[in-house]
Amino acid sequence: MRLCVYCASQPGNKPVYRQSARELGRLLAEQDIGLVYGGNLQGLMGEVATAALEAGGEVIGIMPRVLATIEHVHPGLTELHFVETLHERKAKMIELSNGSIIMPGACGTMDELFEQLTWLHVGLHDKPCAILNVNGFYNHLVALIERMVEDGFLLPTHRDGLIVAADPASLLEKFHNWKPLPPVWGLRFQKEQEAA
Repeated sequence: MRLCVYCASQPGNKPVYRQSARELGRLLAEQDIGLVYGGNLQGLMGEVATAALEAGGEVIGIMPRVLATIEHVHPGLTELHFVETLHERKAKMIELSNGSIIMPGACGTMDELFEQLTWLHVGLHDKPCAILNVNGFYNHLVALIERMVEDGFLLPTHRDGLIVAADPASLLEKFHNWKPLPPVWGLRFQKEQEAA
């Protein structure tokens, strides 16, 4: 089993973010869960990868070639895949993993979160998506998702398919108990196309 972790290439300005990233990386390795992530040595990305490696875990990095010229590629990875675009990176990350975890981050992390949720909602994959809500970082986002349901823009089943936990241990426990969403039009359409 492998899980994809999306998070910041910056460390944040509170120690709790780095501590949580390291705890997540360690727990993944201890539970024999491989880590798929963006390949960076810096920030929360580097912390989660380094902790997983130190605990004997498998760590696979996916790095766009253009970013490899401006970011520090982690030198100790189990595998490193270079791709041409950010779109290819996200597709490869979900292809190689059995689900995704979103840690604190900025615009890139938000893009990754909502793309994974959208793909899940329309049935392009059936893999769990989770928010690691460290230090209440995503409280407002979770409230916005609730508002989407209240105002009729998001199905309650789609909201319920999102895992939210405040600490890595609780999050991984919820991962093991996650149930796939009911099939929706996207998955049916894909199956019809494959059968044609």
